[in-house]
Amino acid sequence: MAELFYIIGASGVGKDSLIKYLRRHLQPGAQVVIAHRYITRPYDASGENHIELSETEFANRMYWGCFALEWYSHKTWYGVGTEIDQWLSDGLSVVVNGSRAYLDEATHLYPDLIPVLITSDYAQLRQRLISRGRESVEQIEHRLETARVLDRQLQHPRLQRIANSGPIELAGEQLMKLVQREESRTCA
Repeated sequence: MAELFYIIGASGVGKDSLIKYLRRHLQPGAQVVIAHRYITRPYDASGENHIELSETEFANRMYWGCFALEWYSHKTWYGVGTEIDQWLSDGLSVVVNGSRAYLDEATHLYPDLIPVLITSDYAQLRQRLISRGRESVEQIEHRLETARVLDRQLQHPRLQRIANSGPIELAGEQLMKLVQREESRTCA
């Protein structure tokens, strides 16, 4: 059965690293695909393998219904293309890098989605954010407080949690097992 896995968590918990782990370790023929996000941020501004769009191009694609999911966060637009609908209808499970704040809307659009909350020890998370060098200390502390609040408030009947405070392989293998739990899927 095709499923939509909606990866969420605070900035710096390692969502991109875990998605990269999936990309490197999925076996040929695995019936799991990973969607790229379309983002109004330069490609080299993060470790995410995303497609950079200007704000004008993003708005045009939004106007024409090219996104299955879209949201605005931290002065940046994010979108996931409608190609995920085709992949799901073909029997492929899809992994998307989502947003905790957009989870309710995503669930409204895809009632059977499986949110996967990636967490990390807050002291380690602080160090990761500092080492990225993209934000001031005040911005980092604001992100940490927001993470604490959102992680506590997050409610969803299908919510899965993966702790990413140790070696990436531990959390990576947990995510692999979760997204590949039905090996007998076939494309329609």
